[in-house]
Amino acid sequence: MSAFGRLVRSLGQVVPAFRRHYQLIDALIAERDALAQQVALQRTSGMPIGDFRVPSPAPLTRPEQGVVDAFHHLYYSSWQQGQPTIDVSWFGWRTLKCPLDLWIYQELIVADRPDVIIECGTRYGGSAAYLASLFDLLGEGRVISIDIDTDPALNRPQHPRVTYVAGSSIAPEVVEPIKAEVAGKRVMVILDSDHSEAHVLAELRVWNSVVPIGGWLIVEDTNVNGHPTHPGHGPGPMEAVERFLSEQPAFVADPACERFRMTLNPRGYLRRIAA
Repeated sequence: MSAFGRLVRSLGQVVPAFRRHYQLIDALIAERDALAQQVALQRTSGMPIGDFRVPSPAPLTRPEQGVVDAFHHLYYSSWQQGQPTIDVSWFGWRTLKCPLDLWIYQELIVADRPDVIIECGTRYGGSAAYLASLFDLLGEGRVISIDIDTDPALNRPQHPRVTYVAGSSIAPEVVEPIKAEVAGKRVMVILDSDHSEAHVLAELRVWNSVVPIGGWLIVEDTNVNGHPTHPGHGPGPMEAVERFLSEQPAFVADPACERFRMTLNPRGYLRRIAA
């Protein structure tokens, strides 16, 4: 083969390699640009987490939503049937929460840094202990947990950051002293007591005033009454949320808090956006 022929043959082997090399470079540049756009989007929309923002999830297709709802019902129905096969605990303390919601809680607490969390509904005290543990890690914050049930058999955890208050979460003799105590502080509120529509709506109307702009008012168990589970429950937290949002435009439901798809609190993560 002539020298020219060998040169042509060599170029034929080298050129594809160069082509693949530049294709890889183009792909990396495109990936970099896409990441830059995503970061820009996170900083201008969605839920604030630390120094960036988590965008709201894309809407699910009908089949995808069907899968989520089916799993949701399977998960929740074990409690309805009196078989808590998937009970959750925090350091041994029973906690009637979905772990995915607990993860969202720690994100909100780290981002918002509340001085006080008012928890309406204590039950076993596991969630109060969980919240207090997060405050331990941050080095500040306390929990005020309200419940009408004072049965000593509940053996609730004792923690220096947790104050248990006996009484109804809408009774003036309970509400007013707590409001006076937290005045001027950054407050987060979690509603998880009586799940009837009337009671939850009363709680929303009573406690929303202590939540500052940018703060959170969380309504738990909005999933009952067919949203998507426990259809026989009757009007409950979801219906209360819808009525509250229709009369109080200072709050919005933040879908970014539902990005794990499974939550016991759909449309229940309410953020104050105005005074």
